[in-house]
Parts: sequence; C-alpha cells; structure tokens
Amino acid sequence: MGHSVAPRLRQARLAIIGFGCNQAFLFAMLYLGSYNEGSQHGFFVDRADLLCVLVAMAATFALMMRARPRAVLMAGAEKLAACLAVPLCAVLFALVALRAALPGVPWLAFAVIEGVVAGVPLALLLCLWGRVLGEVSIDQSVPEVFIGSALGAAVCFLVMAVPVAGAYVVLYALPVGSAWALRALSAVPVGEKARPADAAGAAGAEAVRASGVSPAANAASAAPSEEAAKLSGRIVAGTVVYGVATGAVEALADSAEYSAHASLSVTFALFVLYCVAALQLYGGRPLSAGVRAVLPGGNGAEVGPLGGAYRLALLLMVGGFVAVPLLESVGVSGVSVVLAGYLGVFSVLISLFLIMGRIAGRDSVRSFARGFAALFAGEIAGVLLGGAIGAVPGAFDTSAALVAAAGVAVMYAYLFLFTERDMAALSVVVAQTDRFEEACARIVGEAKLSKREAEILPLALRGRTAERIAGEFFISKNTVDTHLRRIYAKCGVHTRQELIDLAERIEGELS
Repeated sequence: MGHSVAPRLRQARLAIIGFGCNQAFLFAMLYLGSYNEGSQHGFFVDRADLLCVLVAMAATFALMMRARPRAVLMAGAEKLAACLAVPLCAVLFALVALRAALPGVPWLAFAVIEGVVAGVPLALLLCLWGRVLGEVSIDQSVPEVFIGSALGAAVCFLVMAVPVAGAYVVLYALPVGSAWALRALSAVPVGEKARPADAAGAAGAEAVRASGVSPAANAASAAPSEEAAKLSGRIVAGTVVYGVATGAVEALADSAEYSAHASLSVTFALFVLYCVAALQLYGGRPLSAGVRAVLPGGNGAEVGPLGGAYRLALLLMVGGFVAVPLLESVGVSGVSVVLAGYLGVFSVLISLFLIMGRIAGRDSVRSFARGFAALFAGEIAGVLLGGAIGAVPGAFDTSAALVAAAGVAVMYAYLFLFTERDMAALSVVVAQTDRFEEACARIVGEAKLSKREAEILPLALRGRTAERIAGEFFISKNTVDTHLRRIYAKCGVHTRQELIDLAERIEGELS
C-alpha cells in the first residue's frame, strides 16, 4: 500500500506545482499585461494584449481539433516541454526590454508579437496538461486542478503585492516550472499514476491508456455515446455563453480601472478563497470512491463536489454582476468580483473537459482543444461586443444594460444549457464508460494482447470496420485484419460478434 501511495503523492505534488505555474502564467498574460502603461489609449489599444493572446490561443485550440495539425502541434508541445520552455521565456523578456527601449514603436505591433509568442505556446502547454491530468483518475485530477489554480492565483497576488512597477514580468519565467513538471511527470510510469484494481487490470489498463484510443461504449450500447455527445454539446454551449458574458464585462472597464492592483488583488484573493471553499466540498470523501467522489449520484440526490463548486462559482459571478454599482461607489471595480467568479467557472470547465476526455477515451487533448476554443472565442466576441455597445452614443446607461444582459446570459447558461442535473447524467455516462474500460483492460490482461492489439480492441468492440480502424492508425486494412485474427485467437472467439458478446458478459459481471 505504501509503495503505491508514494508515487501518487509525488505525481500529485508535481502536477499541482507545474499546473500552478501554468495557471499563474496564463493569468499574467491575460490580466497583468503591460497594455495600460503607455501614453496611447483607446478601446483596442488598452485591450490589445488581452485580445491578441486570446486570438492566438483560440486559433491554436481550433487547429488542435483536427487530427493531423494536432499531431504536429503536440510534437511541438513536447519539444517545448523538453527544452523547459527556456526560449519562450527569453523571447518574452526580450520583448519587455524592447518595449521599454523603443517607446516610439506602435503599441499594437508589440501586442500582436507578444500575443503570438505567448499565446501559441501557452495553448500547447495547456493541452499537454490536459494529457497529463487525463492519465490519472478523475477523483485525483479534479482536486489537482483546483489546488493548482489556487496556487497560481496566490502567486499572482503575491507578485502584485511587491511595491515595484512592472514586477509582474517575473511571472514570465513560470513556463520553465510548468515544462519542468511536465518533463518530470512524463518519467512517471502510467501504472504509478493511476489506481489499478489488480495486476491483470493494471497491465490491461496501461495498454489501453497507452493506446490513446476511445474505450467508449460499444455499438451494442450506443445510448451512452449519444448521451455523452449531448452532454458535450451542452457543456460547449454553456462555455461559449460564459466566455461572451465575461468578455462583455471586461470591455466595460477602462484600462486604468481594470488593471488597478486593488481590483485585480481582489480578484485573485476571492478566487483563492473560492478554491479553498470548493476543496472543502471534498471533505470526508475517500478517493477510492472514484468518480462518485467528484460527480453527484446518477439519481440526482446529491449535488456532488464538482456540482457544488459549479454552483459556488456561478453565485460569485452573478453576485459580481449584481454588486457592480455598489462596488464602484466604494472604489472597487465590479469586474474584479465577476472575474473571480469566472476563474471559478474556468476551473470547473477544466475539470469537465477532463471528464469528457475520459468518456471519449482519448488523452483529453481534443476535449481541451474544443472546450478552450469555445471559451476563448466567446470571450473575444464578448470583449468586441461590449466595446461596440459601450461606444453607442445615447442618454441611456449602456454599461448598466450590458452588465444586466451579461448576468442574464450567465443565469440562462446555468439554468438551461448545462445544469446540475446534467452533472448527474454525466456521472451515469462516466460509470458506463468505466465499466467498458475495465472490461477492455480485463480482456487485454487475461488474453495477453500486444500494445497494438490493445489499441484496436476498443474500436473493434464499438463495431468499427477494418477500413475505419486502418484509417485511425494509418496502417493497411490487411494489417488490421491480421491483428483482429490474433485478437480472436487469443480471446478464444471466432467472430466480431463473439468478441462483443465476451465484452458484454464481462461488463455484466463488473456491474
């Protein structure tokens, strides 16, 4: 027992520290940029850094949704982690020095360069974290997300407390910590990251996870896949709305107010407190409870820690919308409270992307890419929409109207797009996925399938044709047919249907 706990604790510490570094760097690039330090001002100038980073990240995530670009970009991400992201940090510090040395250069030029230089690697690192966090059980990865995010916010808060102008630039060195942790985690064997049930299951689970292939429900039980697709669509729809609402509110504040240390200090302090409160929801829940330690029960009787964290983040966000006029009267930007709630929703969404990646059976990179592309595209649209509405001349208060509209949009997303009831449905889908994955692991372990055979097995059980499987792995159909014959022989069956029947019997035993 002690031998299995120590590697898990080491993995958890590395994940929390590394992901915390990544989150702090993300917060620095989005909210602690130097766009407010120049003499040039205006809506686009003041938000140039934010928009450029968001556009670069959204474009990178959009490319990640396609198989071939994803393979190329992830290869680049692994090289970025291998060199500890030192070149990235060096370029960022060089850009800071050039901004100070060349004040006559148009502000937008630096914003575009910095957005591409920082935004693309940041998206790649985030996808790598999706892969790493997706390799461990959900009940372990979700707390790591919240603790790491709280650590990143705390680091930003402490750096802002330093009474030195531009002290935030030290955060540009944090990709080194993120990449170091990723490289260290890559050396941890898969079997030590997860919590296998037994020796045969451990060997099978490692082979299946190493394949990166979907162990979702098979063709004979298509309902979970359809339900998962619906839930995934609802999550993405809600994600877009949250991004638009937050971007619209960010567009309201002028640069001096939005970037004031007092306002952002409130944001990070509230977010740290939020993460502490969210983690308290896990109290008394053993990690051995698996997904039930994170999601509610299938009957919807309990909210579950992640559902509670989701509710808490929305309360904080909506509270910020309601309190904007009151906070403005005491000199605190209402955006600071809304942004704290948004960061809470952001953490919940990361957890949901991990869960959706688990359901899909992949390494979470595609689910991360899809989710973050939607989130940042929504935020870009919100910033532009808020700026356009705020510029409309008239006697009515456009700011108040926009805040009210953004608040209504957030409540609509919470009540109708992705609700706590959907959390319960997600729990059922994950449980079904777990049974299928365990069945695959058991077949792999007992039949002693090779790595390639373990990769093909889930697809064969889902009813994929040999041609489709060949396309998945870029191999010939004859090679797939050979692997299938070997799988049948090792499993003691003669046809695809007999193989599916075998998996269904195992799933029945597991349930």
